[in-house]
Amino acid sequence: MEDNTLLQELGGKPVLEKVHKLFYDKLYEHPWLKNFFLHIDQKLIENQQTDFMIANMGGGKIYSGGMPKNVHRHMYISEELFDLRTRILRESILACGVSEDMADRWIRIDSAFKHSLVKKKVDDCEKRFFTDTIMNFPKPS
Repeated sequence: MEDNTLLQELGGKPVLEKVHKLFYDKLYEHPWLKNFFLHIDQKLIENQQTDFMIANMGGGKIYSGGMPKNVHRHMYISEELFDLRTRILRESILACGVSEDMADRWIRIDSAFKHSLVKKKVDDCEKRFFTDTIMNFPKPS
């Protein structure tokens, strides 16, 4: 039986790893988005995102991290921030040689989690732990 998952059509885990390396290189350098990653090892988050997307592209349940809503509940992610992140993800996917059609499919899967991440106002954020701070960074000029 042929496996027609998006993951296989893309070229498997190596393609996701390549895309996520480029994507997070860009996020860690971005004047606004980098603030969300100041104390997070880049390789760790690349691996987590790869495992998360493998699971959501039909590659099996290998992701062992938290669900997006819970993991990001202390972060004020506005619609504008989410859209900026999506644009950078799409650029990264295409820069790694993935076709427009496959990029569209990837972005559709990624965007399915938008409702779990985007908040209308800072007051919608919640601390995960007593020691958490609400992550809210102004847009750089």
